[in-house]
Amino acid sequence: METAVTALPIGILNVMVIEERPVRPTARRDAGRKLVSGLLIGAVVPFAVLTAMRLVGYDGNTYTIAALALTPYAGIATLVLGVLALVLRRWWTAAVALVLTCTIATLVLPRAFEVEQKALGGKHVRVLASNMLGGQADPDRIVGYVKEHQVDVLSLTEMTPEAITGLDRAGLFRLLPYHVLHPAEWASGSGLVSKYPLTPLKLTGDSDFKQPSASVDLGDGVRIEVVAVHPAAPMWDRHVWVDEAKDLPYADAEHDIRILAGDFNASLDHSLFRELLTRGYVDAADQVGKALQGTWTNGAVPPVPIDHVLADKRAAIADFKVLDTPGSDHDAVYAEIVLP
Repeated sequence: METAVTALPIGILNVMVIEERPVRPTARRDAGRKLVSGLLIGAVVPFAVLTAMRLVGYDGNTYTIAALALTPYAGIATLVLGVLALVLRRWWTAAVALVLTCTIATLVLPRAFEVEQKALGGKHVRVLASNMLGGQADPDRIVGYVKEHQVDVLSLTEMTPEAITGLDRAGLFRLLPYHVLHPAEWASGSGLVSKYPLTPLKLTGDSDFKQPSASVDLGDGVRIEVVAVHPAAPMWDRHVWVDEAKDLPYADAEHDIRILAGDFNASLDHSLFRELLTRGYVDAADQVGKALQGTWTNGAVPPVPIDHVLADKRAAIADFKVLDTPGSDHDAVYAEIVLP
């Protein structure tokens, strides 16, 4: 109720008389409309900022790096907000939300379509990469994938000494007898395991999570170079994430075909990852139209694709799969690469 105060003079004293008047219904409606409009605008603004960062190629701080990984889901969210704004007749808010939806769709939908591959007659190399979550991934499942897909090179990250024991018991080293292993407690260990002889290389700088690399002798004078990729997570140290990702090598005609496989802690919506592709690589998932498939989730966020197999752009991609891995918060990723 709206309250009004009226003063009546009585002698030298004034007596305050209080009147009650009803609040006009239109005032309530106006206040409600402003509240709804404000809430809608407040919901759209973060997505506008995220889209702008994605367009200009700026990853920002730890929080925006995490948010950028969710860019495909932002497209769904802005579509919902746009439809809601239309229903509520907030025309300008609806227009902005739907423009954001179209912009995000333009950025992410091409990942769902296969890119035509060049016809090559070289050897086929089958690569599997698995983040073992501090050694907790099921070793039998990993070895099962090695058998099922006839894997030639296996990249392991977050590999502990105990994980090596489990993989050995599951028969991994009978299938893939050659290895370059750097086990460590919890998340810091990594390694390469191969069907073919390996020669250790130094293709990256120092890394907290150890990113081992090796030359793989496929026979008949054919060699490739492979890196087990695992830069530090940006949630712990954004600067280390940048430095360790930038330490990854270029692929060019001066070297053998190079393959990067592992947990990149980055997706195609991070400018850092897209810059890496300009060094002479293609993303295997993107080439076969499967780059929207998530590979990691902590249960609180929807799956995001941060595990990759990157192949030298001189090669072609014949297949790519995301494979469920019990015990780990990451799915394994598999790619079949055709050499020139």
